[in-house]
Amino acid sequence: MDVTAIIMAAGEGTRMKSNHAKVSHKILGKPMICWVVDAALSAGCSRVVVVVGSHADEVRALLSGSYPADAPIECVEQAERLGTGHAVRVALEATGIDAGPVVVLNGDLPLIQAQTVRSFARTVSADEAAAAVLTMTPPDPFGYGRIELDADGAVARIVEQKDCTPEQAATLTECNAGCYAFDGAQLAAHIGEIGCDNAQGEYYLPDMLEILRRAGEAVTIYHCDDYRDGLGVNSRAQLAELTAVARDRVNARLMAEGVTFIDPAQAWIGPDAKVGRDTVVWPQTHLIGACEVGEDCQLGPNTRLTDTRVGDRCSLDETVAIEAVVEDDVTCGPRAYLRPGTHLLDRAHVGTHVEIKKSTIGEGSKVPHLSYIGDTTMGADVNVGAGSITCNYDGKNKHATVIGDRTFIGSDTMMVAPVHIGSDAITGAGGTITKDVPDGALAIERTEQRIVEGYTERRRARL
Repeated sequence: MDVTAIIMAAGEGTRMKSNHAKVSHKILGKPMICWVVDAALSAGCSRVVVVVGSHADEVRALLSGSYPADAPIECVEQAERLGTGHAVRVALEATGIDAGPVVVLNGDLPLIQAQTVRSFARTVSADEAAAAVLTMTPPDPFGYGRIELDADGAVARIVEQKDCTPEQAATLTECNAGCYAFDGAQLAAHIGEIGCDNAQGEYYLPDMLEILRRAGEAVTIYHCDDYRDGLGVNSRAQLAELTAVARDRVNARLMAEGVTFIDPAQAWIGPDAKVGRDTVVWPQTHLIGACEVGEDCQLGPNTRLTDTRVGDRCSLDETVAIEAVVEDDVTCGPRAYLRPGTHLLDRAHVGTHVEIKKSTIGEGSKVPHLSYIGDTTMGADVNVGAGSITCNYDGKNKHATVIGDRTFIGSDTMMVAPVHIGSDAITGAGGTITKDVPDGALAIERTEQRIVEGYTERRRARL
């Protein structure tokens, strides 16, 4: 089934009170528009057309940065925002779509699922209906247009909330989710018949339903099994509400796959994250982007991973990691910071108040406390004493530090890069290492300690 998805993303989103496009706001670290695009692609849509308008460049950049260049996604600009009907007409004219099922989705509908999109498209793929409305029955239908059906179950009309009589408000529980599916040929043939004879002077896509009915075509509904698929975001409060729903869906899926959550309401796992069985997720844990976590790990509390890969049997306590790779049996934290380019090999340990940047920490090596390691290649079974720093930046360029296997770095050692410290070497505490250290050598750099007897008494006498 060759399905086209048209995603509406041109609106101002004024109720968000934002300087950014509404569809760029994130749920679980992922922009809303990407949730909808992902649902369309996962549903098998062969073409995804995103209609941009307000903040068009921002939305384009967001999509190009989120998907490969060969993804079947294209943007069409609605230069004048003249309503939803006009947006679809602009999309059709720009792309030449005139056949196959066309589903029109809203870019602020982040909870819609691929199966819903797939089934919705099928309602117009068997030549039985020219159009379908996505409907739902939310617990509180106030604010939604109500669907009135005729005796055959086809759509008779949509009654907007402001036009509902008390009886209609009480009896019409089927609500319009604002998404539509069309037979592409019928849509292309009749889209030009939508008029703008209304108070706003806009072209409304729902008018297509009546146009098709007058043409003798069938118009039906597709009911969401989960009403939350049809919930949109128009305010910051709704953004928070739908984030909580998305969180619960993701966490429920992971628990069904064998992941333990100490408190599912206090863990925010992005939809693209993968977590292995028997891993325990503690409160205030965030997994953002394409994170992969292995089995039997302990994540958190207070841990945030972004685009990071973690192996098996790791413990990350109060750890922030961004674009890092953590192999098996690694321990981090509390209060560890792994910056982009960090690679912790098997059994490595990064401890309290330690920052690692663009460095490889070798197998079994330890950086236990209060240290900064940057632009460093570290061998196996190295022990870095507290307060040690690689001085990798000269004010203009970054320089590399190399530390060999089984070397002991004494506490408060400053390693001024570029510098090479060999294997089985030792640096004395408090040293500033500016020259290469051979294998098996001891490097000591200290000034002579001077003792001034009676200094305290003489000082007090002067005060």
